[in-house]
Parts: sequence; structure tokens; C-alpha cells
Amino acid sequence: MPQLDQLSCPSCAEPLEEEDRFCQACGTDLKAALEHAGRPQDSAAGGAAPPADSAPWSSAPVPGPAAETPGHARSSASEEASDSADFTLPPARGTAAAASFPEAEATRPPGPDPRTSDPRTVPDPREGAPSGGLQALVDQAGPPPADEETGSGPEALGPRCVACGTGAIDADGYCEHCGHKQPLERDHMEQELPALAAASDRGLRHHRNEDFFHISESSTPDGGRAAIAVVCDGVSSATRPDEASAAAARAAGSALEEAVSVGTHPQQAMHEALVTAAEAVNVLAEDGPLEPSKNAPACTIVAALTLDGILTVGWVGDSRAYWVPDDRSAPAARLTEDDSWAAQMVAAGLMAEADAYADPRAHAITGWLGADAYELDPHTAAFRPETAGAVVVCTDGLWNYAESAEELTAAVPADAVDRPLHSAQHLVGYALDGGGHDNVTVAVVPFPPEEVGAGSA
Repeated sequence: MPQLDQLSCPSCAEPLEEEDRFCQACGTDLKAALEHAGRPQDSAAGGAAPPADSAPWSSAPVPGPAAETPGHARSSASEEASDSADFTLPPARGTAAAASFPEAEATRPPGPDPRTSDPRTVPDPREGAPSGGLQALVDQAGPPPADEETGSGPEALGPRCVACGTGAIDADGYCEHCGHKQPLERDHMEQELPALAAASDRGLRHHRNEDFFHISESSTPDGGRAAIAVVCDGVSSATRPDEASAAAARAAGSALEEAVSVGTHPQQAMHEALVTAAEAVNVLAEDGPLEPSKNAPACTIVAALTLDGILTVGWVGDSRAYWVPDDRSAPAARLTEDDSWAAQMVAAGLMAEADAYADPRAHAITGWLGADAYELDPHTAAFRPETAGAVVVCTDGLWNYAESAEELTAAVPADAVDRPLHSAQHLVGYALDGGGHDNVTVAVVPFPPEEVGAGSA
């Protein structure tokens, strides 16, 4: 489009075009400029100018030294003056233009002129902060003022992205800066106690961790020390399997702690704990909606209790417990029998164990905790190991890669009795290195457990 002949913006000297109603550089209303230039008003100013206070002077971008004059808002005195005074061509581009508009000077707050000062040293007029650069403003401002109504400061920043370290996390768990999906709390869990430890990981193929564990220590009335480990695996074909595994592990662990504290026989305590866990999972079916294409919340469970030189295990489903002797020349053992199709085929003598577990139906479980379980049949067993060793309590996310007792023992570090957390971490890594096709959870319980503050009978 053709430009106005020798006509520039009165504020910033930006060249104008005939159809311009406002300066495209600083937003100044061009009505007065067109009148004094002898141009028809309707060719460039077909509408009314915005109110003089529609944008404060500080809202325009602040230029550097000897730059354009910002802002298009003017006081009412300035508007009156522009209508009555003779129009003066603005100075050459790059020089201060405020001298042609003295009325505007009266409307600026005291302090450095933002139109001619270095923007890095211009204080915020609303804060009254001293000059000296951006860092000086931050350093001298001190903590943010408290809210006048609530008396508290602004809300603290939320968690930062684990990938870029700067982005905030949205409600869906993604970084608002780089888009990285954030790990959930249950994606990787570890816990260490003086007598035992456990670790759990989501694995490499699943979008969430449906395993859960509970480990704790308890004391008998006569001062004996007990170590408790519970591991649960949510059934993926069920509704809310992650909630089922968490509810079962917590319920069984709490029940065992209470039973030990009142002197209940270990095997009876284990049976009652498994029943309590089943009831906790059943409640989930009553409290929440069920997914139409899935069964009621369900999980498997395996637990170990060491007390007074006796190792007690209990289970429902295909999560397992293994005995790993400290002396690796001694025999290892699997302490549980799966509630699964493969185990039934082997028990009935219909298939060899290797063939049964190679079948696609091998991991179809025949026992689980859940409202739609056929019949709750908790299994318990007690052992009195003759030597020191460790009990490995795990889900099939581990034993899929080391099924036999000998294979699992070979994967357990030699110092498992002394470093249970390291051993649990190592076994989780072993499963991930093997492919990580499933969630993997491992608890390592040294036997006998380390005596910590045990009293005498």
C-alpha cells in the first residue's frame, strides 16, 4: 500500500500508511496526525479512538537506550492539547520525542524515563524497587509479600519435570515444557528395614505398576522379633488391579503385625492374614464401579513370617517364595506351589513341568483374592531351616526369568543375608535385563532375621 507523504507517527517516527488508524509500532492514535496533515479523517481513522486510559504507559514494550518512544495512551490534558496546538513533525527516528508532548511527562511516575533508559536497569514502578539490573531487583526484593487477606504468600511451585528440570507437571502427569511423561510414585518403590528389604518396579512393558509390597517388623509379648514380608500381584484382567494389590498387601501386613504382637501361633496368624486380605479386596468391588469388560478387583498374594527360628509362608495364586541358603553348596528350595493351570497339569501327572510352563495357558491362575474367586483356599506352610539363608518373596515378574530354585539362587547375590536391599535391587535389575515384560516385585528376608533390640524370654 502507498505510504503517507512524509508523514510519520508523532510518538515513534514510524512511517505510516494511508489506511492506518493506529501506529503499528507503538499504537498511537493517528486521528490528530491525519487532521494536521490535511488528510480526510475517514481514510485512516474511521472509528473512535480508544479511551485515553485503556492502556497504561507501562504496558507498552520498554525499548533500549535511544529507541522508540513507547505507549499510545495519553491523559485527557494531552488529548485537549493535541486538538488545539499546531502539529509539529516528530524528530528523526532514534531521538526522544517526548519534548513535543509535555503533557505526557506529567503523567509518568518519578524515576528513570523508560523510553530512554536501559530496560535492564529500569525498576518496576509498581514495586518501587531500586535500580541496578534484574538480579539486583531479585536480590533486594526479598521474599514476596504476604497476601493481605489470607496473610500467606503465593502458592509454592509444584513438582518439576524429571527430564528437563524446569517444566511444571500437568494433571495428566506430563511436563508442560518438554512433554515428558512423569514417573508415578509406584513406578519404582524401595524400602529397607533392619531385618529385611523390598523393591518393586513397573517393568519395561506395562504402563503402571500393579504389584505392591508390605514389609515390617513386630515383637511378640515375650520380646521375640518377627520379620514380615507380603507381596501382591494385581490381576491385569480385573478392574483396578493396582488398588487390589495395595489393599491386600496392607491388610495382610497389618493383620500379621497384630497377630504377632498378641502371641498368635505363626501358622494361624498367616491363615487369618490371608483371609483378611481377601476381605479387603472384596470391599473394592462393593465401593467402586466395575469395568464392563473386566472382572472384579483381584490379585495374588504371598507372605513370609520369620519368628523364633521358624519360617512360615502363605499364598494364594502364583506369586512365590524361595529358600536361598547362605552356603550355596546347600540345596535351595521353592516353598510354594502355584494356583495355576500349569501346576494343576503337573500335579495331575498330565504334563511334564517344562512342557506345562511352556504352554500358553501356563499362567492362567486358578486361585486369587477377589469377589469373583471360586473359593478362597489359603495355603500355609512352616519350615525350620538348619542353616542361615534368605527367603526371596516375589511375583512372577521375577521368577519368569529364573523359574527353578537353582536358577533363582544363581541370580541372588552371595551377600544377600548381609545386604537384603542390594539383593532386592539386583533381582529387580535381573528381571529388567531379561526383558521386563511384567511388573517385578521382590522382598528379601534374611533368616534368621537380625536381632534388633530383642528382649529375653
